[in-house]
Amino acid sequence: MDGSDELLQSGFWGRFKQEQGWRPAAFLVTVEKDGSSANITLLVLTRRLARFFTIAYVPFGPCWDPQSGRGDFLSLIARRLRRALPRGTLFLRFDLPWLKEGEEPSSRRRPRISKAASDMQPASTVIVDIAPPLEEILKSMKNKTRYNIGLAERKGVVVRIGTDEDLDQWYALYEETSRRDRIGIHSLSYYRGLFRTARENPGSSPALRLLIAEHQGDLLAGNIVAFWKERAIYLYGASSGLKRNLMPTYALQWEAIRLAKEAGCLGYDLYGVPPRPDPGHPMFGLYQFKTGFSENVIERWGTWDAPYHPILCAGYDGAEGLRMFYFRVLRKRRRAQTRGNDS
Repeated sequence: MDGSDELLQSGFWGRFKQEQGWRPAAFLVTVEKDGSSANITLLVLTRRLARFFTIAYVPFGPCWDPQSGRGDFLSLIARRLRRALPRGTLFLRFDLPWLKEGEEPSSRRRPRISKAASDMQPASTVIVDIAPPLEEILKSMKNKTRYNIGLAERKGVVVRIGTDEDLDQWYALYEETSRRDRIGIHSLSYYRGLFRTARENPGSSPALRLLIAEHQGDLLAGNIVAFWKERAIYLYGASSGLKRNLMPTYALQWEAIRLAKEAGCLGYDLYGVPPRPDPGHPMFGLYQFKTGFSENVIERWGTWDAPYHPILCAGYDGAEGLRMFYFRVLRKRRRAQTRGNDS
């Protein structure tokens, strides 16, 4: 699995998710197209949903895009893997890394491929081309972004590589970010496990870095960045309400780009934005921030399901839709009301 260019299709990711209660399995699927055959490697994660049911998930896979017949290709994979998956598996879910262009990956063949109720991983992202020299990368950014990077440097914001001892403080900052921006986060043990797996995994692992931005002893912001093959990936970011005018988040991203170039990466994935600049979108500010570093917005097909038990899957989709409505609408509305009452 370590041959994959996608971090979430690596053996490292499978071992990490195993610690989180998933069961990883690697498969080799041979497919034929235009008279030739290709071997497709897949990391599939399974998890017990209830006593008799299981869900199966392919994070950012398959990496190979057939371009035409996409839905039939996914249906073929689902049929071939069914016997190898745990008994009672409701569906095989694909989080597709393919660019959203051309033919959509739907299929009426059994199992029928259809769009999931929500995307598991961000369907759109921003990729910064970091192959050119640093001076050219900086010039390609928007004026405001360049200015804020320079401002942070002039004001004395310092970015350093954190240690395990910094993770507790970073997590406290992440909890503050969660409350302020109304986003869901994992427990501290999740992030500790991520770094531990990177150190202990017997196969290839990404170089994980906790980047800390400080000013005169104050912790202002921190990012977790993974360096995997030719791409660096911004995974998690936390920031304080303290001294935000010093632009520490810009300093962090610029340092991540510099380190990524040193590591031999050609691209820096800012990992998740709305697909277009909609001022009414709750993440519009994030869109403006990330596209300041690059306007190269990549839109992918997102999450698609191959149901093995269509009737049961319909019930699961309904419950999942209600759950997402609660977390994305009702809970945010309640937090906003609570903040209003406290002010």
